[in-house]
Amino acid sequence: TCSYCHAAKDLLNQQGISYQEVDVVNDSEQAQQLLAQSGQRTVPQIFIDEKSIGGFAELSKLLSSSEFDLTNVQFSI
Repeated sequence: TCSYCHAAKDLLNQQGISYQEVDVVNDSEQAQQLLAQSGQRTVPQIFIDEKSIGGFAELSKLLSSSEFDLTNVQFSI
């Protein structure tokens, strides 16, 4: 997988945040579904509660923001 995918997973792991990983390389149906949801072909595409937030840069910025509450959210990469 890509370096930004690894970085996103590492960041979530460091924060103790659980996430669901979706393998778009080996599952073309999932890839098409995520493309329809996000409109983006690049990876990682990160979702919080099924809403796209973007990629690694957006995740990093969001997690460093004191305004973000991690309570009861579901991450997907």
